[in-house]
Order: sequence, then C-alpha cells, then structure tokens
Amino acid sequence: MGWLLNPTTPGEKIADMFIAIALFVVVMGLILYLVDRPKRVPNWVVALAFAGVPLLLLAYGLVRSALITLWSSFFDRTGDTFVRFDNYKQMFTTGQFQQVLVNTAIWVIAVPVLATFIGLVYAVIIDRSRFERAAKVLIFIPMAISMVGASIIWRFVYEFRPNQPNIQQTGLLNQVLVWIGLEPQQFLLNQPSNTAFLIVVMIWIQTGFAMTVLSAAIKAIPDDIIEAARLDGLSGVGMFRYITVPSIRPALIVVLTTIAITALKVFDIVRTMTGGQFGTGVVANEFFTQAFRQNNQGLASAFAVVLFILVIPIIAYNVRQLRKTEEIR
Repeated sequence: MGWLLNPTTPGEKIADMFIAIALFVVVMGLILYLVDRPKRVPNWVVALAFAGVPLLLLAYGLVRSALITLWSSFFDRTGDTFVRFDNYKQMFTTGQFQQVLVNTAIWVIAVPVLATFIGLVYAVIIDRSRFERAAKVLIFIPMAISMVGASIIWRFVYEFRPNQPNIQQTGLLNQVLVWIGLEPQQFLLNQPSNTAFLIVVMIWIQTGFAMTVLSAAIKAIPDDIIEAARLDGLSGVGMFRYITVPSIRPALIVVLTTIAITALKVFDIVRTMTGGQFGTGVVANEFFTQAFRQNNQGLASAFAVVLFILVIPIIAYNVRQLRKTEEIR
C-alpha cells in the first residue's frame, strides 16, 4: 500500500486522484448528513462543521509558520545561537537595509495614491461615454498580465544602448529621448530615480483594478442625488469633489488599502527588473536574498516578521471601515 503515499507510475497517480476525490465526497457528505439530520442545530455547530477543518489547517499552515518565523528571527544565520534582537538592530541601523525600508515606504505611499487617483479620474472621464467599454478594456488589460510578464515588457521600454553611430536604441523611452535630441539614460541603474521607474510598472498594473472598482461605485450613486446636485448648480470639479468622492468613499478605502498591501509585498517586479540592486531593494526581495542567496535565516526571518507587522494596521483599518459601512447600511 506504499503507493498510496508515494505513487510512482501514472496508474498509481490516477488511482490516488480518484481516492482523494472519493474521500472528499465522503467527508462532505458525512458533514452534510450530520448537520442536516437533527431538527434543531445551533448555528455555531453548523459554522464549526464547515469552517472547523479549514480553520485547523490554516492554524497549522499559517499560525504555526508565523510563530516559527518569529522564533527564528532571534537566532543567528545558522539558527544555532540565540542573538535576541540583533537581527532587528542590524536591519534598522545598517545603511543598506535602511535603504530597503525607505524604498518599501515609498512604494506603499506612491503606488496606492497614484494608481487610485489615475483610476478615479479615468473612471469619471469615461463614465457613460460612447466608448466606455473599449476604454475600460484598454486600461484593464495590464491586470491580466503577470507581474513578471509586465516587468519584462517594461524592461524593453527602459532598454538602454550607448548613443554611438550605427547603434539604434531598442528601448522605447530612450528612442524618444534620442528623437528630441537628448542623451539616452540607464533608467534602471541611476539612483534614486530607478525606484520611481519600477513603481511605474506597478501603477500601470493596478490602475485597471482601481478603475474597475471605482467605476462600479460611481454608477451606484443614485440618480436623484446627481439631479439634486445639478439643480443646486454643481458641475464638473464641484460635482466630483462634493458628490462623487464622498459617495464612493468606502470603495476608495478598499482600493487604497488593497493596493497598499499589494505594494507592500512587491517582489516580482524588483526581482525581474533589477534583482534588488542599484538601491532598488524592498523588504520582500531582501527577505528572499537573505534566505536563499546569503543563507542568513535569522535576518531573513526578521524581514518576514517586519513585513507581517506592516500589513496588520492596513488590514485592521480596512476591516474597521467595512464595519462602519455595514453599520450605516
């Protein structure tokens, strides 16, 4: 029966798949039967029956891993010597790692604000226009591209070649500079502007998400409110400031916090385009570098803990705002 745990042939793997499906059907059928058979079942029993096993697995897979990571952050690179808070002290006092934290803060501030602002303005402009659907598809397409794919596309945009005879620029941005008589630039090497050029990629991806959510929120504004505002003389910027923005405030918060979390854990773009070099490192990439390239498990765990702590207030604020919205309804 060893093939059940370690299948080797295609036949054994197919048999394992059918056994797993059968077990899933039997377990779910048993749960449904036990929950449905008694006439009066407390709600908490029903909730526990369906959510109990997933919660246990989450506790094992996430909480246990989080505690192990926290514990590992107090040891040295080999995990043998207890060094207390030395890894955290190194993180916040070393210039290289301070640059990583500053870059992460720039990402978390710039990406949500700019992506949400561009998405909101775009949603307002195309709202109820003749080409609304085509315009939405155009701005939403980057959302369908993986971050690695988007990074490769933008690497071609930033491609640099020396400005010499018989050498043609292949990067779109440098070709534009040459056309207007300027010298081509190494956009991904020059600090600190290279971080801004990486941020552009994330904004390009996330603007479609912001536009979609905010466009739906704008369309949900009751027509009588809009008509009343117009009768009061509001239009253009006044309508946008006093009617549109306050009416879609819950959607704005969701978009801002969601994009902020995405920016906080950004890894693919930095890894693909610069590898975290030339002063472009962020927390997630530094965690990868320390764990798998420098083999410094203690410092890598400290970066993971800091990343986890930074996400908590954003999620807490998001949940609090959602509760306020539900209370108002």
